[in-house]
Parts: sequence; C-alpha cells; structure tokens
Amino acid sequence: MSLTVLSDEQIQGLLENLSHPEADQFVDVVKNALHEYSTGTQSIQDGTVHQPERTVISSKITGATTLFMPSCSTLGHAVKVVTLSSPSADPSLPAIRPTGSVTLYSPEGPPVGFLHAQNLTAFRTALASSCLLIKRATVRTLTVFGSGLQAYWHIRLALMLRGDSIRQVYIINRRFSDNARNTFKKLSGIPREIKEREGWDQAEFSLLTPGYGEFDRLQKDHLRAADVIYCCTPSTEDLFDASILTNHEGRRKGRLIVAVGSYKRNMRELPKELLLQATKTHTAGHLHYHKHATEGGVLVVDTLDGALKEAGEIIDAGLEPKQLVELGELVMIHRLAKEEDESLASQSSETSSVSESFDRSDPASTGTAMSTVYGSESGNSGSGSKRSSSRSPSRRGSSGGFSLPFHHRRSSSRGVVSDDRQPKQQPQQSGQDNHLARWLTAGNVIYKSVGLGLMDLVVGFEIIRLAKEKGVGSTVEGFSS
Repeated sequence: MSLTVLSDEQIQGLLENLSHPEADQFVDVVKNALHEYSTGTQSIQDGTVHQPERTVISSKITGATTLFMPSCSTLGHAVKVVTLSSPSADPSLPAIRPTGSVTLYSPEGPPVGFLHAQNLTAFRTALASSCLLIKRATVRTLTVFGSGLQAYWHIRLALMLRGDSIRQVYIINRRFSDNARNTFKKLSGIPREIKEREGWDQAEFSLLTPGYGEFDRLQKDHLRAADVIYCCTPSTEDLFDASILTNHEGRRKGRLIVAVGSYKRNMRELPKELLLQATKTHTAGHLHYHKHATEGGVLVVDTLDGALKEAGEIIDAGLEPKQLVELGELVMIHRLAKEEDESLASQSSETSSVSESFDRSDPASTGTAMSTVYGSESGNSGSGSKRSSSRSPSRRGSSGGFSLPFHHRRSSSRGVVSDDRQPKQQPQQSGQDNHLARWLTAGNVIYKSVGLGLMDLVVGFEIIRLAKEKGVGSTVEGFSS
C-alpha cells in the first residue's frame, strides 16, 4: 500500500485549477458525507461513520490552541491536528496562523495519506457552505467579512460554481492587512482564461476597512446589497449591527448568510437579534409577513451537537435543538427527490403509492426542526414535542429516523429551480414544497459551521484521488505499518 504526501502548495495548486465538473464532484462528496452523518444511513454502532468530539489543548506560554479531530467512515479513518492562536492569547505574543495536518488511514489501519491542512481546512469548510450556495436563485453580490484563507476559499468556490452571475465582491476587513493584500493578489493573479471560463472576468472587487470615513454607511450598503454574506473571522463580538438586516428595509431581500469564523463559546460573528429574527414564530396574519423574504424558522448548522456546545452565537441567543436543522438533512431531501424522480421515470404507474407515502410521513406532524422548514404552523408554534437529545431527529440510527415527502423541486449546480417535475395532484405537498423551495432559493437562510472532522476525511481522500490522477505529490510504496 502506498502513502501519498501532499504539501500545502501542491494542494492549493490542485484546488485552484479545478474544472467546474471537478468542483461539482467535491461538492457531491461532501453532500454524501453530511447526508450519512445527519440521517443515520451509516450506523455509529456499526463503526462505519463516527465523529467524536474534538480534543482541545491550549498553552498560555505560546498563546496557541491545538485541536485534535478524529473521524471515521466507510472510506477509512482520519486524525486532523490544527494549531492556531488562542482568542484569549496575550496580544504581545506572535500570531499563529491556523496550520497542521490530516493523516488518513485505510479501514484496515495502514496510513494512506499525509496532507498539509491549511488550504484543505478552508476549502472543505467552503465546500459545505457551497451546498447551500448552489441552491440560491440569485448570486450577484458577495459581501465577505475577513480576508484570510477561509474568506478566500469561500470567494473562490463561489466564483467556480456561480461565477457566471457574480458581478460584485465586497470584502470588509478590520484593517488593510497582509492577508487582504494576498487575497487580492491571488484573485487578480488567476489566469484570464480561467476567469472567462468561470464567467467572472468582469466582476469587480473592493476592500472596505474602518479607517475609511464613510465606513458605517458603506458597510450598511454592502450588507443590504448582498445576495450572500460570508463571515470568516475569529471574532468575539458581532461584526455588524443587527438592525441593518432585521428592520423593514433589511428584510425585503432574502440572503444566504454563512458564519464559519467563530468556533468557541466566547466567540461570535452574527448578532443575536438576527438569529432570533430568523427563528421567530410567525402566523399567517403577521403584519408585513408577505412583504418580507421567506424565513425557514430555523438555522442551518453543520453539526447539531457541535453547534449547541461551541457556537457562541447560538448559545448566546438561547436557541434550542428544535430551532436548528443540520445541513445533512437538507441534503437528504435533495437525494430523496433525485431517487424518487428516477423511480418515477421508470415506474410512473406508482404515483398513487408515492402520494400515500407522503400522507404517512408528513414532516409537519413530527414536531421537529424540519416541520418548521416546511412552513407548518404547528411546527412553528413550539407546541410540538421536543427532542429527547441534542441529536438531529434523523440521526438516531437507520430504523429510528423519520421519513420525508418526495417530489421536492430539484436545483441544478447553478441554483436554477425546475418546476416541470412538480406534481399537480398533491396540493398539500405543493404548499409545503413551495415554502421549502422559496426559503432555500430566495429566502433568509443562516448557516453556522463550527467544523466537522468528517469533512476533512472525505475531502482528503478525494484530494488524494485527484493528486494520483494528475501525478501530483510524493508517493511512498509498500507502506504498511
């Protein structure tokens, strides 16, 4: 068995030059992993998919925090080790940029890969965010807080996947730093043929810092104009005033808001009022309800367990498990829709049984976060039964999960929603499905990520596959112990 060793420069080179189909392949790999994690299609008891809690070690002497993140799946096992500056470190100590490695093992134990983790970490985090980005109907303007690798890869993947519609990228940073210079240099240094191929050769980029006299006004304008807002800073306080997006004018437009920079209880990027607005109970007669962008009634998270323990914004807002839904559950909806479409194509005579399945598995009756997503008033009322644990409702083993309705509208990799497969004989289903589609494609969707080691594992194996295909990296043959 061979061991593949990849440096950070080699990984960056591979990822920078992904074609659109290759980028789509990476997104699909992450979707499948999140689906398995959230829905219990692979049982933890069987030892096939497991994501233990991370172990954290901090040093007051060096100001460093080191994270140890093991994971396993059907592909094999992985251990990721990352060291970075602690948020509470003495400011006089040298800053430590996030750096480390991912070691990958075969299911039988021998190591198969040793990968530098710097670009890999930022890339896989942006990949998960892209699972929501590709569903959006309109992606013309990006507003990005931060200018490090997380910010760069969120911008870069958005350009790869939706570059044909992106026309403006606003970067907001606390100062004009080396990171900001490097980010602009890397974006401008991308060959013109790649920019033209991805469709963003005419896009404009700008940087805003608090030192500019019109900062407050321009920040508000940039946030209001954004179709997608990326928050990629290790901040311990809100990045902007909530009222910019929660008042009447701010809520006229739906946005995808992604927060990936904060990862501990004392850290936060999004204001509490914004989260409470997104999960607020609304009734059909609510004033101005139909004039505002659709709300899902929940926040999307990568891991429910991790978000409840480590996401400072969610903890500060006092949100409960029923107000959070894992990204893997939304991926499951897409997968079921695809499988059902394929089934209907070959067995169109079974439509009636599909309808019966929907009647038996109406998510509005589950009392979970998913019932809120489907626009159920009973789900929004808060009177449904609470989860008995912090686990996502369908991550209780394959026999204990709830079923979801079929025939959801499908979205392509460019985020265009197709209506031509929507059945017309199921009005109840259509109403719930319309709410879900409006929310995911044009509503206010907030996604909070604290990191999931399982993504390092699956993305790492995919990078190794791509590296071997393109002859990149060092290989040690016969490595078995």
